[in-house]
Amino acid sequence: MPDADDVARAFGSTVGETLKAASGLNLPMDALAQVQGEYLKHATDLWNVSLQRMQDSDAADAGKNSHPIGDRRFAAQDWIDNPASAYMAQMYLLNARTLMQLAEQVQGDEKTRQRIRFAVQQWIEAASPSNYLALNPEAQRLALETQGVSITQGLQHLWNDIQQGHVSQTDETVFAVGRNVATTEGSVVFENELIQLIEYKPLTPQVHERPMLIVPPCINKFYILDLQPENSLVRYTVEQGHRVFVVSWRNADESMAQLTWDDYIADGAIRAIEVVREITGATKLNTLGFCIGGTILSTALAVLASRGEKPAASMTLLTTFLDFSDTGVLDLFIDEAMVQMREMTIGPASPKHGGLLKGQELASTFSFLRPNDLVWNYVVGNYLKGVTPPPFDLLYWNSDSTNLPGPMFCWYLRNTYLENNLIEPGKLTVCGEPLDLGLIDAPVYVYASREDHIVPWQGAYRNVKVLNGKKRFVLGASGHIAGVINPPAKKKRSHWIGATAMPADATAWLDKASEHAGSWWTDWADWLKGHAGKLVNAPKTLGNRKYKTIEPAPGRYVKQKA
Repeated sequence: MPDADDVARAFGSTVGETLKAASGLNLPMDALAQVQGEYLKHATDLWNVSLQRMQDSDAADAGKNSHPIGDRRFAAQDWIDNPASAYMAQMYLLNARTLMQLAEQVQGDEKTRQRIRFAVQQWIEAASPSNYLALNPEAQRLALETQGVSITQGLQHLWNDIQQGHVSQTDETVFAVGRNVATTEGSVVFENELIQLIEYKPLTPQVHERPMLIVPPCINKFYILDLQPENSLVRYTVEQGHRVFVVSWRNADESMAQLTWDDYIADGAIRAIEVVREITGATKLNTLGFCIGGTILSTALAVLASRGEKPAASMTLLTTFLDFSDTGVLDLFIDEAMVQMREMTIGPASPKHGGLLKGQELASTFSFLRPNDLVWNYVVGNYLKGVTPPPFDLLYWNSDSTNLPGPMFCWYLRNTYLENNLIEPGKLTVCGEPLDLGLIDAPVYVYASREDHIVPWQGAYRNVKVLNGKKRFVLGASGHIAGVINPPAKKKRSHWIGATAMPADATAWLDKASEHAGSWWTDWADWLKGHAGKLVNAPKTLGNRKYKTIEPAPGRYVKQKA
Protein backbone atom coordinates (compact mmCIF):
# COMPACT_ATOMS: atom_id res chain seq x y z
CA MET A 1 0.00 0.00 0.00
CA PRO A 2 1.48 3.40 -0.98
CA ASP A 3 2.21 5.93 1.74
CA ALA A 4 0.74 9.40 2.00
CA ASP A 5 3.58 11.03 0.03
CA ASP A 6 3.03 8.62 -2.86
CA VAL A 7 -0.63 9.50 -2.95
CA ALA A 8 0.00 13.22 -2.69
CA ARG A 9 2.42 13.05 -5.61
CA ALA A 10 0.06 10.89 -7.65
CA PHE A 11 -2.82 13.29 -7.14
CA GLY A 12 -0.95 16.57 -7.26
CA SER A 13 -2.40 19.76 -8.70
CA THR A 14 -0.53 19.81 -11.99
CA VAL A 15 -1.97 18.65 -15.27
CA GLY A 16 1.21 16.83 -16.14
CA GLU A 17 1.06 14.58 -13.09
CA THR A 18 -2.53 13.61 -13.87
CA LEU A 19 -2.20 12.96 -17.60
CA LYS A 20 1.07 11.07 -17.29
CA ALA A 21 -0.98 7.90 -16.72
CA ALA A 22 -2.16 8.12 -20.33
CA SER A 23 1.29 8.17 -21.90
CA GLY A 24 1.50 4.44 -22.64
CA LEU A 25 -2.05 3.97 -23.90
CA ASN A 26 -3.26 3.80 -27.48
CA LEU A 27 -5.53 6.84 -27.47
CA PRO A 28 -7.04 8.88 -30.31
CA MET A 29 -5.24 12.25 -30.38
CA ASP A 30 -8.45 14.29 -30.70
CA ALA A 31 -9.96 12.54 -27.68
CA LEU A 32 -6.78 13.07 -25.67
CA ALA A 33 -6.74 16.77 -26.57
CA GLN A 34 -10.37 17.15 -25.49
CA VAL A 35 -9.74 15.43 -22.14
CA GLN A 36 -6.65 17.60 -21.56
CA GLY A 37 -8.58 20.77 -22.32
CA GLU A 38 -11.44 19.88 -19.98
CA TYR A 39 -9.00 18.88 -17.27
CA LEU A 40 -7.10 22.15 -17.53
CA LYS A 41 -10.28 24.18 -17.24
CA HIS A 42 -11.65 22.30 -14.20
CA ALA A 43 -8.27 22.21 -12.46
CA THR A 44 -7.85 25.96 -12.90
CA ASP A 45 -11.36 26.63 -11.57
CA LEU A 46 -10.73 24.44 -8.53
CA TRP A 47 -7.42 26.14 -7.80
CA ASN A 48 -8.93 29.62 -8.02
CA VAL A 49 -11.84 28.74 -5.71
CA SER A 50 -9.53 27.02 -3.23
CA LEU A 51 -7.02 29.88 -3.28
CA GLN A 52 -9.81 32.33 -2.48
CA ARG A 53 -10.92 30.17 0.44
CA MET A 54 -7.39 29.85 1.82
CA GLN A 55 -6.93 33.62 1.65
CA ASP A 56 -10.19 34.24 3.50
CA SER A 57 -9.37 35.46 6.99
CA ASP A 58 -12.63 34.10 8.45
CA ALA A 59 -12.15 30.33 8.11
CA ALA A 60 -15.43 29.53 9.85
CA ASP A 61 -17.45 31.56 7.37
CA ALA A 62 -15.47 30.09 4.52
CA GLY A 63 -16.45 26.64 5.69
CA LYS A 64 -20.11 27.59 6.00
CA ASN A 65 -20.17 29.00 2.49
CA SER A 66 -18.54 25.96 0.89
CA HIS A 67 -20.58 23.25 -0.79
CA PRO A 68 -20.59 19.50 -0.11
CA ILE A 69 -17.93 17.72 -2.11
CA GLY A 70 -20.41 15.24 -3.57
CA ASP A 71 -18.82 11.92 -2.61
CA ARG A 72 -19.70 10.02 0.54
CA ARG A 73 -16.03 9.34 1.29
CA PHE A 74 -15.67 13.10 1.83
CA ALA A 75 -19.07 13.76 3.38
CA ALA A 76 -17.76 14.60 6.88
CA GLN A 77 -17.67 18.29 7.70
CA ASP A 78 -13.91 18.00 8.35
CA TRP A 79 -13.28 17.72 4.62
CA ILE A 80 -15.44 20.75 3.85
CA ASP A 81 -14.18 23.02 6.62
CA ASN A 82 -10.49 22.54 5.82
CA PRO A 83 -9.67 24.33 2.54
CA ALA A 84 -6.59 22.20 1.88
CA SER A 85 -8.48 18.94 2.47
CA ALA A 86 -11.42 20.11 0.36
CA TYR A 87 -9.06 21.01 -2.49
CA MET A 88 -7.26 17.66 -2.21
CA ALA A 89 -10.52 15.72 -2.29
CA GLN A 90 -11.87 17.69 -5.24
CA MET A 91 -8.61 17.32 -7.15
CA TYR A 92 -8.68 13.59 -6.44
CA LEU A 93 -12.19 13.32 -7.87
CA LEU A 94 -11.19 15.36 -10.92
CA ASN A 95 -8.13 13.17 -11.48
CA ALA A 96 -10.26 10.05 -11.04
CA ARG A 97 -12.80 11.22 -13.61
CA THR A 98 -10.03 12.15 -16.03
CA LEU A 99 -8.28 8.81 -15.74
CA MET A 100 -11.55 6.97 -16.33
CA GLN A 101 -12.24 9.16 -19.37
CA LEU A 102 -8.83 8.24 -20.73
CA ALA A 103 -9.46 4.56 -20.02
CA GLU A 104 -12.76 4.77 -21.91
CA GLN A 105 -10.92 6.14 -24.94
CA VAL A 106 -8.36 3.33 -25.17
CA GLN A 107 -8.44 1.55 -28.53
CA GLY A 108 -8.24 -2.23 -28.70
CA ASP A 109 -10.36 -5.34 -28.37
CA GLU A 110 -13.23 -5.13 -25.90
CA LYS A 111 -11.75 -7.48 -23.30
CA THR A 112 -8.49 -5.52 -23.20
CA ARG A 113 -10.40 -2.27 -22.84
CA GLN A 114 -12.47 -3.73 -20.01
CA ARG A 115 -9.34 -4.89 -18.20
CA ILE A 116 -7.77 -1.45 -18.51
CA ARG A 117 -10.92 0.18 -17.13
CA PHE A 118 -11.02 -2.29 -14.25
CA ALA A 119 -7.33 -1.81 -13.41
CA VAL A 120 -7.63 1.98 -13.53
CA GLN A 121 -10.71 1.85 -11.31
CA GLN A 122 -8.89 -0.32 -8.75
CA TRP A 123 -5.95 2.10 -8.64
CA ILE A 124 -8.27 5.09 -8.34
CA GLU A 125 -10.18 3.60 -5.40
CA ALA A 126 -6.97 2.60 -3.62
CA ALA A 127 -5.45 6.06 -4.04
CA SER A 128 -8.30 8.00 -2.45
CA PRO A 129 -6.92 10.41 0.19
CA SER A 130 -9.62 9.19 2.56
CA ASN A 131 -7.74 5.87 2.82
CA TYR A 132 -4.65 7.39 4.50
CA LEU A 133 -4.34 8.78 8.00
CA ALA A 134 -1.96 11.56 6.93
CA LEU A 135 -4.54 12.85 4.43
CA ASN A 136 -7.83 12.15 6.23
CA PRO A 137 -8.88 15.11 8.43
CA GLU A 138 -11.83 13.21 9.92
CA ALA A 139 -9.56 10.40 11.18
CA GLN A 140 -7.05 12.95 12.44
CA ARG A 141 -9.75 14.78 14.43
CA LEU A 142 -10.89 11.49 16.00
CA ALA A 143 -7.30 10.71 16.97
CA LEU A 144 -6.99 14.08 18.74
CA GLU A 145 -10.39 13.87 20.42
CA THR A 146 -9.75 10.35 21.75
CA GLN A 147 -6.14 11.15 22.67
CA GLY A 148 -4.89 8.42 20.35
CA VAL A 149 -7.36 5.73 21.43
CA SER A 150 -8.86 5.51 17.93
CA ILE A 151 -5.41 4.83 16.48
CA THR A 152 -4.69 2.20 19.14
CA GLN A 153 -7.99 0.47 18.43
CA GLY A 154 -7.33 0.70 14.69
CA LEU A 155 -3.99 -1.03 15.11
CA GLN A 156 -5.65 -3.74 17.19
CA HIS A 157 -8.25 -4.26 14.45
CA LEU A 158 -5.49 -4.39 11.84
CA TRP A 159 -3.57 -7.01 13.82
CA ASN A 160 -6.70 -9.11 14.34
CA ASP A 161 -7.49 -8.97 10.62
CA ILE A 162 -3.93 -9.94 9.71
CA GLN A 163 -4.24 -12.97 11.96
CA GLN A 164 -7.61 -14.03 10.52
CA GLY A 165 -6.53 -13.33 6.95
CA HIS A 166 -9.24 -10.91 5.81
CA VAL A 167 -10.62 -7.44 6.43
CA SER A 168 -13.49 -7.57 8.93
CA GLN A 169 -16.75 -6.37 7.43
CA THR A 170 -18.79 -6.99 10.55
CA ASP A 171 -18.30 -7.80 14.22
CA GLU A 172 -17.72 -11.52 13.77
CA THR A 173 -17.71 -12.17 17.51
CA VAL A 174 -21.49 -11.61 17.63
CA PHE A 175 -22.38 -14.60 15.44
CA ALA A 176 -21.92 -18.35 15.66
CA VAL A 177 -23.25 -20.93 13.21
CA GLY A 178 -25.99 -22.93 14.90
CA ARG A 179 -26.40 -20.41 17.72
CA ASN A 180 -27.85 -17.31 16.02
CA VAL A 181 -27.40 -18.07 12.31
CA ALA A 182 -28.44 -21.33 10.61
CA THR A 183 -30.93 -22.05 13.38
CA THR A 184 -33.90 -23.59 11.59
CA GLU A 185 -34.61 -26.90 13.35
CA GLY A 186 -33.64 -30.05 11.48
CA SER A 187 -31.24 -32.97 11.33
CA VAL A 188 -28.45 -34.30 9.17
CA VAL A 189 -29.85 -37.52 7.70
CA PHE A 190 -27.06 -38.45 5.30
CA GLU A 191 -23.39 -37.68 4.74
CA ASN A 192 -20.50 -38.72 2.55
CA GLU A 193 -17.06 -37.15 2.06
CA LEU A 194 -18.56 -34.29 0.03
CA ILE A 195 -21.97 -33.38 1.48
CA GLN A 196 -24.25 -33.56 4.45
CA LEU A 197 -27.96 -33.68 3.66
CA ILE A 198 -30.15 -31.78 6.13
CA GLU A 199 -33.87 -32.48 6.54
CA TYR A 200 -35.84 -29.73 8.30
CA LYS A 201 -38.59 -30.30 10.82
CA PRO A 202 -42.05 -29.47 9.39
CA LEU A 203 -43.76 -26.41 10.82
CA THR A 204 -47.22 -27.31 9.52
CA PRO A 205 -49.42 -30.33 10.37
CA GLN A 206 -49.53 -31.26 6.69
CA VAL A 207 -46.88 -31.04 3.97
CA HIS A 208 -46.97 -31.30 0.21
CA GLU A 209 -46.32 -34.81 -1.04
CA ARG A 210 -43.40 -33.72 -3.23
CA PRO A 211 -40.36 -32.73 -1.17
CA MET A 212 -38.09 -29.77 -1.92
CA LEU A 213 -34.32 -30.20 -2.40
CA ILE A 214 -32.16 -27.07 -2.25
CA VAL A 215 -28.64 -27.09 -3.73
CA PRO A 216 -26.75 -23.99 -2.52
CA PRO A 217 -23.46 -22.73 -3.98
CA CYS A 218 -20.40 -24.76 -3.04
CA ILE A 219 -18.22 -21.64 -3.08
CA ASN A 220 -20.03 -20.39 0.04
CA LYS A 221 -21.71 -21.90 3.10
CA PHE A 222 -25.36 -22.93 2.67
CA TYR A 223 -26.65 -20.80 5.53
CA ILE A 224 -27.01 -17.72 3.36
CA LEU A 225 -30.42 -19.32 2.83
CA ASP A 226 -30.93 -19.73 6.59
CA LEU A 227 -29.40 -16.70 8.28
CA GLN A 228 -31.93 -15.86 11.00
CA PRO A 229 -35.63 -16.79 11.31
CA GLU A 230 -36.89 -13.48 9.91
CA ASN A 231 -34.78 -13.66 6.72
CA SER A 232 -34.45 -17.41 6.17
CA LEU A 233 -35.60 -18.71 2.79
CA VAL A 234 -35.30 -22.23 4.21
CA ARG A 235 -37.66 -21.48 7.09
CA TYR A 236 -40.05 -19.61 4.79
CA THR A 237 -40.25 -22.64 2.49
CA VAL A 238 -40.90 -24.95 5.44
CA GLU A 239 -43.65 -22.58 6.64
CA GLN A 240 -45.32 -22.88 3.23
CA GLY A 241 -45.88 -26.58 3.92
CA HIS A 242 -42.93 -28.12 2.07
CA ARG A 243 -40.74 -30.95 3.29
CA VAL A 244 -37.35 -29.31 2.82
CA PHE A 245 -33.92 -30.87 2.34
CA VAL A 246 -30.72 -28.83 1.90
CA VAL A 247 -27.26 -29.87 0.72
CA SER A 248 -24.43 -28.68 2.98
CA TRP A 249 -21.17 -28.85 1.03
CA ARG A 250 -18.04 -29.84 2.91
CA ASN A 251 -15.31 -27.22 3.12
CA ALA A 252 -12.62 -28.88 1.00
CA ASP A 253 -9.34 -29.88 2.67
CA GLU A 254 -6.26 -31.70 1.37
CA SER A 255 -8.07 -35.04 1.47
CA MET A 256 -10.42 -33.68 -1.21
CA ALA A 257 -7.78 -31.98 -3.38
CA GLN A 258 -8.27 -34.40 -6.30
CA LEU A 259 -12.09 -34.25 -6.49
CA THR A 260 -13.55 -33.35 -9.88
CA TRP A 261 -16.69 -31.78 -11.30
CA ASP A 262 -18.03 -35.30 -11.87
CA ASP A 263 -17.62 -36.01 -8.14
CA TYR A 264 -19.66 -32.92 -7.27
CA ILE A 265 -22.40 -34.04 -9.65
CA ALA A 266 -22.46 -37.75 -8.72
CA ASP A 267 -21.66 -37.66 -4.99
CA GLY A 268 -23.25 -34.26 -4.44
CA ALA A 269 -26.41 -33.36 -6.33
CA ILE A 270 -27.35 -36.78 -7.75
CA ARG A 271 -26.72 -38.56 -4.45
CA ALA A 272 -28.85 -35.98 -2.64
CA ILE A 273 -31.69 -36.51 -5.12
CA GLU A 274 -31.50 -40.27 -4.59
CA VAL A 275 -31.52 -39.99 -0.80
CA VAL A 276 -34.44 -37.55 -0.73
CA ARG A 277 -36.49 -39.90 -2.89
CA GLU A 278 -35.60 -42.88 -0.69
CA ILE A 279 -36.47 -41.05 2.54
CA THR A 280 -39.76 -39.59 1.32
CA GLY A 281 -40.87 -42.31 -1.07
CA ALA A 282 -41.64 -39.63 -3.65
CA THR A 283 -40.90 -40.33 -7.29
CA LYS A 284 -40.77 -36.61 -8.09
CA LEU A 285 -39.31 -33.74 -6.10
CA ASN A 286 -39.04 -29.98 -6.49
CA THR A 287 -35.52 -28.65 -6.80
CA LEU A 288 -33.79 -25.30 -6.28
CA GLY A 289 -30.25 -24.24 -7.15
CA PHE A 290 -28.60 -20.97 -6.15
CA CYS A 291 -25.68 -19.48 -8.16
CA ILE A 292 -23.18 -22.27 -8.99
CA GLY A 293 -25.54 -24.57 -7.09
CA GLY A 294 -28.00 -24.00 -9.93
CA THR A 295 -25.33 -24.93 -12.48
CA ILE A 296 -24.55 -28.10 -10.53
CA LEU A 297 -28.23 -28.98 -10.15
CA SER A 298 -28.94 -28.44 -13.86
CA THR A 299 -25.94 -30.58 -14.81
CA ALA A 300 -27.10 -33.36 -12.48
CA LEU A 301 -30.63 -33.34 -13.87
CA ALA A 302 -29.24 -33.43 -17.42
CA VAL A 303 -27.06 -36.44 -16.53
CA LEU A 304 -30.08 -38.22 -15.07
CA ALA A 305 -32.16 -37.32 -18.13
CA SER A 306 -29.50 -38.89 -20.35
CA ARG A 307 -30.00 -42.07 -18.29
CA GLY A 308 -33.75 -41.91 -18.82
CA GLU A 309 -34.51 -40.55 -15.33
CA LYS A 310 -36.52 -37.37 -14.78
CA PRO A 311 -36.99 -36.92 -11.02
CA ALA A 312 -37.65 -33.14 -11.00
CA ALA A 313 -41.24 -31.95 -10.77
CA SER A 314 -39.84 -28.41 -11.04
CA MET A 315 -36.54 -26.56 -11.00
CA THR A 316 -35.89 -23.12 -9.54
CA LEU A 317 -32.70 -21.29 -10.52
CA LEU A 318 -31.63 -18.29 -8.44
CA THR A 319 -28.99 -15.95 -9.96
CA THR A 320 -27.56 -18.83 -11.99
CA PHE A 321 -25.57 -19.07 -15.22
CA LEU A 322 -26.13 -21.87 -17.70
CA ASP A 323 -25.21 -19.87 -20.78
CA PHE A 324 -21.90 -18.15 -19.95
CA SER A 325 -21.72 -15.88 -23.00
CA ASP A 326 -22.52 -12.76 -20.94
CA THR A 327 -20.80 -13.03 -17.56
CA GLY A 328 -20.11 -9.39 -16.86
CA VAL A 329 -17.06 -8.22 -14.93
CA LEU A 330 -15.89 -11.73 -13.96
CA ASP A 331 -14.98 -12.33 -17.60
CA LEU A 332 -12.08 -9.91 -17.13
CA PHE A 333 -10.17 -12.44 -15.04
CA ILE A 334 -10.54 -15.46 -17.31
CA ASP A 335 -8.60 -16.29 -20.47
CA GLU A 336 -6.69 -19.30 -21.80
CA ALA A 337 -3.44 -18.36 -20.05
CA MET A 338 -5.16 -17.91 -16.69
CA VAL A 339 -7.03 -21.23 -16.93
CA GLN A 340 -3.88 -23.09 -18.01
CA MET A 341 -2.01 -21.60 -15.07
CA ARG A 342 -4.70 -22.89 -12.70
CA GLU A 343 -4.67 -26.32 -14.33
CA MET A 344 -0.89 -26.56 -13.89
CA THR A 345 -0.89 -25.39 -10.26
CA ILE A 346 -4.03 -26.86 -8.66
CA GLY A 347 -5.69 -28.80 -11.49
CA PRO A 348 -5.17 -32.23 -13.03
CA ALA A 349 -1.95 -31.06 -14.78
CA SER A 350 -0.34 -30.04 -11.47
CA PRO A 351 2.48 -32.11 -9.91
CA LYS A 352 0.06 -33.56 -7.34
CA HIS A 353 -2.79 -33.90 -9.88
CA GLY A 354 -4.78 -31.53 -7.74
CA GLY A 355 -4.75 -28.90 -5.04
CA LEU A 356 -7.02 -26.42 -3.33
CA LEU A 357 -8.40 -23.07 -4.37
CA LYS A 358 -8.41 -21.22 -1.08
CA GLY A 359 -11.74 -19.68 -0.19
CA GLN A 360 -10.17 -16.39 0.85
CA GLU A 361 -8.83 -15.91 -2.66
CA LEU A 362 -12.34 -16.12 -4.10
CA ALA A 363 -13.72 -13.88 -1.36
CA SER A 364 -11.09 -11.23 -2.05
CA THR A 365 -11.83 -11.33 -5.77
CA PHE A 366 -15.54 -10.77 -5.19
CA SER A 367 -14.84 -7.97 -2.71
CA PHE A 368 -12.66 -6.09 -5.19
CA LEU A 369 -15.50 -6.10 -7.69
CA ARG A 370 -16.92 -3.40 -5.37
CA PRO A 371 -13.75 -2.05 -3.72
CA ASN A 372 -15.21 1.08 -2.14
CA ASP A 373 -18.09 -0.75 -0.46
CA LEU A 374 -16.39 -4.01 0.48
CA VAL A 375 -12.72 -3.08 1.00
CA TRP A 376 -11.72 0.56 1.49
CA ASN A 377 -14.82 1.47 3.45
CA TYR A 378 -13.68 -1.00 6.11
CA VAL A 379 -10.01 -0.03 5.90
CA VAL A 380 -11.01 3.53 6.80
CA GLY A 381 -13.51 2.57 9.48
CA ASN A 382 -11.62 -0.29 11.09
CA TYR A 383 -8.05 0.98 10.99
CA LEU A 384 -8.04 4.77 10.58
CA LYS A 385 -11.03 5.48 12.85
CA GLY A 386 -10.72 2.45 15.13
CA VAL A 387 -14.42 1.66 14.81
CA THR A 388 -15.69 -1.91 15.14
CA PRO A 389 -18.07 -2.55 12.24
CA PRO A 390 -21.67 -3.21 13.32
CA PRO A 391 -22.98 -6.79 13.44
CA PHE A 392 -24.60 -7.89 10.18
CA ASP A 393 -25.47 -11.54 9.57
CA LEU A 394 -25.08 -11.36 5.78
CA LEU A 395 -21.57 -9.93 6.03
CA TYR A 396 -20.66 -12.54 8.65
CA TRP A 397 -21.66 -15.21 6.13
CA ASN A 398 -19.71 -13.38 3.43
CA SER A 399 -16.51 -13.68 5.48
CA ASP A 400 -17.01 -17.42 6.12
CA SER A 401 -15.13 -18.56 3.01
CA THR A 402 -14.96 -22.05 1.51
CA ASN A 403 -12.16 -23.93 -0.25
CA LEU A 404 -12.69 -25.80 -3.52
CA PRO A 405 -10.84 -28.78 -5.02
CA GLY A 406 -8.57 -27.58 -7.82
CA PRO A 407 -9.61 -30.13 -10.50
CA MET A 408 -13.28 -29.36 -9.95
CA PHE A 409 -12.65 -25.60 -10.11
CA CYS A 410 -10.48 -25.86 -13.24
CA TRP A 411 -13.11 -27.93 -15.09
CA TYR A 412 -15.70 -25.35 -14.15
CA LEU A 413 -13.56 -22.43 -15.33
CA ARG A 414 -12.67 -23.97 -18.68
CA ASN A 415 -16.06 -25.40 -19.61
CA THR A 416 -18.20 -22.49 -18.45
CA TYR A 417 -16.56 -19.05 -18.32
CA LEU A 418 -13.84 -19.77 -20.89
CA GLU A 419 -15.45 -22.04 -23.49
CA ASN A 420 -19.18 -21.96 -22.62
CA ASN A 421 -19.53 -25.67 -23.35
CA LEU A 422 -22.54 -26.44 -21.13
CA ILE A 423 -25.03 -25.15 -23.67
CA GLU A 424 -23.61 -27.24 -26.54
CA PRO A 425 -25.58 -30.53 -26.62
CA GLY A 426 -23.26 -33.53 -26.46
CA LYS A 427 -20.03 -31.54 -26.31
CA LEU A 428 -19.29 -32.54 -22.71
CA THR A 429 -19.37 -35.92 -21.03
CA VAL A 430 -20.25 -35.79 -17.33
CA CYS A 431 -20.45 -38.90 -15.16
CA GLY A 432 -20.11 -40.98 -18.33
CA GLU A 433 -23.10 -39.35 -20.04
CA PRO A 434 -23.24 -36.91 -22.98
CA LEU A 435 -24.58 -33.68 -21.51
CA ASP A 436 -27.65 -31.98 -22.97
CA LEU A 437 -29.43 -29.44 -20.78
CA GLY A 438 -32.32 -29.50 -23.26
CA LEU A 439 -33.24 -32.97 -21.98
CA ILE A 440 -34.37 -31.54 -18.63
CA ASP A 441 -38.14 -31.83 -18.80
CA ALA A 442 -39.50 -29.77 -15.91
CA PRO A 443 -41.15 -26.40 -15.34
CA VAL A 444 -38.50 -23.80 -14.47
CA TYR A 445 -38.62 -20.66 -12.32
CA VAL A 446 -35.69 -18.41 -13.19
CA TYR A 447 -34.89 -15.55 -10.81
CA ALA A 448 -32.29 -12.80 -11.40
CA SER A 449 -31.31 -9.64 -9.52
CA ARG A 450 -31.25 -6.37 -11.44
CA GLU A 451 -28.06 -4.95 -9.87
CA ASP A 452 -26.22 -8.27 -9.72
CA HIS A 453 -22.51 -7.77 -10.58
CA ILE A 454 -21.66 -11.49 -10.29
CA VAL A 455 -24.48 -12.93 -12.43
CA PRO A 456 -25.77 -10.02 -14.54
CA TRP A 457 -29.50 -10.42 -14.98
CA GLN A 458 -29.26 -10.35 -18.78
CA GLY A 459 -26.97 -13.39 -18.55
CA ALA A 460 -29.37 -15.22 -16.24
CA TYR A 461 -32.20 -14.41 -18.66
CA ARG A 462 -30.43 -16.51 -21.29
CA ASN A 463 -31.35 -19.59 -19.24
CA VAL A 464 -34.89 -19.43 -20.59
CA LYS A 465 -33.55 -20.16 -24.08
CA VAL A 466 -31.31 -23.00 -22.93
CA LEU A 467 -34.01 -24.99 -21.14
CA ASN A 468 -37.12 -26.57 -22.55
CA GLY A 469 -40.46 -26.78 -20.80
CA LYS A 470 -42.62 -24.07 -19.32
CA LYS A 471 -40.62 -21.19 -17.83
CA ARG A 472 -41.25 -18.23 -15.57
CA PHE A 473 -38.71 -15.42 -15.33
CA VAL A 474 -38.77 -12.96 -12.44
CA LEU A 475 -36.41 -10.04 -11.91
CA GLY A 476 -35.79 -8.68 -8.42
CA ALA A 477 -34.27 -5.42 -7.28
CA SER A 478 -30.82 -5.13 -5.65
CA GLY A 479 -27.80 -7.42 -6.01
CA HIS A 480 -26.62 -11.01 -6.03
CA ILE A 481 -27.37 -11.71 -2.37
CA ALA A 482 -29.59 -8.89 -1.09
CA GLY A 483 -31.96 -9.39 -4.02
CA VAL A 484 -32.39 -13.08 -3.20
CA ILE A 485 -32.58 -12.72 0.58
CA ASN A 486 -35.58 -10.38 0.64
CA PRO A 487 -38.27 -11.72 3.00
CA PRO A 488 -41.85 -10.49 2.42
CA ALA A 489 -42.28 -9.22 5.98
CA LYS A 490 -39.64 -6.54 5.40
CA LYS A 491 -41.75 -5.02 2.59
CA LYS A 492 -38.59 -3.88 0.83
CA ARG A 493 -37.58 -3.52 -2.79
CA SER A 494 -39.67 -4.76 -5.70
CA HIS A 495 -39.71 -7.31 -8.51
CA TRP A 496 -40.73 -7.46 -12.15
CA ILE A 497 -42.92 -10.08 -13.81
CA GLY A 498 -43.32 -10.34 -17.57
CA ALA A 499 -45.58 -12.12 -20.00
CA THR A 500 -45.36 -15.89 -20.48
CA ALA A 501 -44.02 -15.39 -24.00
CA MET A 502 -40.37 -14.44 -23.58
CA PRO A 503 -38.53 -12.50 -26.30
CA ALA A 504 -34.94 -13.34 -27.15
CA ASP A 505 -33.73 -9.97 -25.90
CA ALA A 506 -33.70 -9.39 -22.13
CA THR A 507 -34.27 -5.65 -22.47
CA ALA A 508 -37.35 -6.29 -24.59
CA TRP A 509 -38.70 -8.49 -21.79
CA LEU A 510 -38.12 -5.77 -19.19
CA ASP A 511 -39.79 -3.12 -21.35
CA LYS A 512 -43.07 -5.04 -21.14
CA ALA A 513 -42.71 -6.40 -17.60
CA SER A 514 -44.77 -5.01 -14.72
CA GLU A 515 -43.21 -3.92 -11.43
CA HIS A 516 -44.63 -5.25 -8.16
CA ALA A 517 -43.80 -3.94 -4.70
CA GLY A 518 -42.11 -6.18 -2.17
CA SER A 519 -40.43 -9.57 -2.24
CA TRP A 520 -40.46 -12.08 -5.10
CA TRP A 521 -40.78 -14.87 -2.51
CA THR A 522 -44.57 -14.76 -2.51
CA ASP A 523 -44.74 -15.11 -6.30
CA TRP A 524 -42.36 -18.07 -6.13
CA ALA A 525 -44.34 -19.69 -3.29
CA ASP A 526 -47.55 -19.49 -5.35
CA TRP A 527 -45.76 -20.97 -8.37
CA LEU A 528 -44.13 -23.74 -6.32
CA LYS A 529 -47.44 -24.76 -4.74
CA GLY A 530 -48.73 -25.69 -8.19
CA HIS A 531 -45.94 -28.26 -8.58
CA ALA A 532 -45.84 -29.66 -5.03
CA GLY A 533 -48.73 -32.11 -5.16
CA LYS A 534 -51.44 -32.79 -2.61
CA LEU A 535 -51.14 -32.29 1.15
CA VAL A 536 -50.31 -35.28 3.37
CA ASN A 537 -49.65 -35.64 7.07
CA ALA A 538 -46.26 -34.29 8.07
CA PRO A 539 -43.73 -36.96 9.17
CA LYS A 540 -43.32 -37.34 12.92
CA THR A 541 -39.60 -38.10 12.63
CA LEU A 542 -36.85 -37.02 10.27
CA GLY A 543 -35.09 -39.47 7.97
CA ASN A 544 -36.20 -43.12 7.96
CA ARG A 545 -34.96 -46.53 9.07
CA LYS A 546 -32.15 -46.52 6.53
CA TYR A 547 -31.20 -42.88 6.90
CA LYS A 548 -31.23 -42.12 10.59
CA THR A 549 -30.46 -38.78 12.24
CA ILE A 550 -26.71 -38.27 12.42
CA GLU A 551 -26.63 -34.93 14.25
CA PRO A 552 -28.74 -31.79 14.60
CA ALA A 553 -28.75 -29.16 11.88
CA PRO A 554 -26.74 -27.31 10.72
CA GLY A 555 -24.22 -30.16 11.04
CA ARG A 556 -20.43 -30.32 11.19
CA TYR A 557 -19.50 -29.57 7.59
CA VAL A 558 -20.80 -26.01 7.61
CA LYS A 559 -18.73 -25.22 10.70
CA GLN A 560 -15.41 -26.21 9.12
CA LYS A 561 -13.24 -23.16 8.49
CA ALA A 562 -11.19 -22.57 5.35
